[in-house]
Amino acid sequence: MAKAKKKTRKARTIITGHLEKIGSNVFDDYSSVITDLSKGHQGIYALYKKDRLYYVGLASNLKGRINAHKKDKHQGKWTHFSLYIIRQEEHIKEIESLVLRISYPKGNSVKGKLNRSRDLRPLLKSKLKAELEKKYDEIIGGGKKEIVKSANKKMKAGKIERPLKGLLKGWQRIYCTYKGNNYKAKVLPNGVIELIPSKERFDSPSMAGIAVVKKKTINGWKLWKYKEKNGELVYIDTLRKYNS
Repeated sequence: MAKAKKKTRKARTIITGHLEKIGSNVFDDYSSVITDLSKGHQGIYALYKKDRLYYVGLASNLKGRINAHKKDKHQGKWTHFSLYIIRQEEHIKEIESLVLRISYPKGNSVKGKLNRSRDLRPLLKSKLKAELEKKYDEIIGGGKKEIVKSANKKMKAGKIERPLKGLLKGWQRIYCTYKGNNYKAKVLPNGVIELIPSKERFDSPSMAGIAVVKKKTINGWKLWKYKEKNGELVYIDTLRKYNS
């Protein structure tokens, strides 16, 4: 018996209709036609000054919102418009913010906000650091004296401080709890702190703490804890006191 073919489910489109670069005079001469096309729909619209993007906005009444711009502070500053009908209203604000961040039109005074989107810059920074460290290890372990000397000079010129180096055993884990969420990391033999499971790497407890709690500043020494032989979790700040 032949096997039944699995039906592939097609993703629903977000944009269900669009008009692009339509002259503004259509509102004077054919307003009813625009009403029929956009009535009951929400979406994103864009205003243009000839070929240059001037303004981006969102509206539940597309025709009414665009027509209003012929009489408000944007009057006379645009000649054409485009509109995009969006199926799900929950996506509209995000799409508008994305367009604003990419194009930043002259007529918009506010830049789009991506409230639930994670800024990947800190992760990029930590991964680049990890790659540089890996290259240093490859160079130093290669046995070529001239390359080793060059690498050592560069490292001395921008010496990296890793305060946990020597305070904990290599690969020992550290832990923290913030706003009900638990985080853990491991301390590498060279003092680098590697978050689990993301593998982001940081040179100090405070930088690792900032990465997990998403604050501009924090005292990592009084955030992270290590486990003693008896299983008790103790702040790593005590390690500085023992070694002072």
